[in-house]
Amino acid sequence: MKVCTDACLFGAWVADKMEGRKIKNVLDIGTGTGLLSLMIAQKIDAEIDAVEIDEAAAEQAKENFKQSPYADVGRLNIVKGDVRKLQTNTDYDLIVSNPPFYNNDLKSVDQQRNLALHSISLSFEELVFQVVKYLKPNGFFAVLLPFARSENFISTAERRNLFLFEQMLVKQTEEHQCFRSMLLFSKSFSMQKTSEISIKKGDKYSAPFVSLLKDYYLYL
Repeated sequence: MKVCTDACLFGAWVADKMEGRKIKNVLDIGTGTGLLSLMIAQKIDAEIDAVEIDEAAAEQAKENFKQSPYADVGRLNIVKGDVRKLQTNTDYDLIVSNPPFYNNDLKSVDQQRNLALHSISLSFEELVFQVVKYLKPNGFFAVLLPFARSENFISTAERRNLFLFEQMLVKQTEEHQCFRSMLLFSKSFSMQKTSEISIKKGDKYSAPFVSLLKDYYLYL
């Protein structure tokens, strides 16, 4: 599975928003190869449970965790399986997810790719249900979505009393339309602050992008 620029941006944005808050434990739903968990671990001293349903991806995440600077302190825990069958009594300060994107688009003949890119294993309604189940009353939930599907997701979340706190709309350049939404939710209150970020300005990364990613990218 490739590491996408928008996923890196999302991980950096979440870590930036949560740094300095009292985040003791994190749940990463659909961790893939562990990118979000590793980025959050770099900025936040928390225990992270990373759940992944695809066995191959979970094994890769496990290996990535072992190779990280956090392997010896036991802060990163890979959980192989379906989050709907998660057996834990833990309530989390932060839940993050970069869920399947394409609900009704044509599917690949590759079943692993289907799990990675399509809402066939966990619908948005089911994702929100799991978040509400495991999120602390004063916790936060962050999710990366296609811009076109964000309003539907916000409505789904609000029906379960999960309220939009902040959203960052992502463009490829200032001239392009928004193509991703990075959303931050809270059980306790609604602020609905909205801002935008462009990945590039001309043929270079934009200053806001560099500011967020400079601690993660080797070359910017």
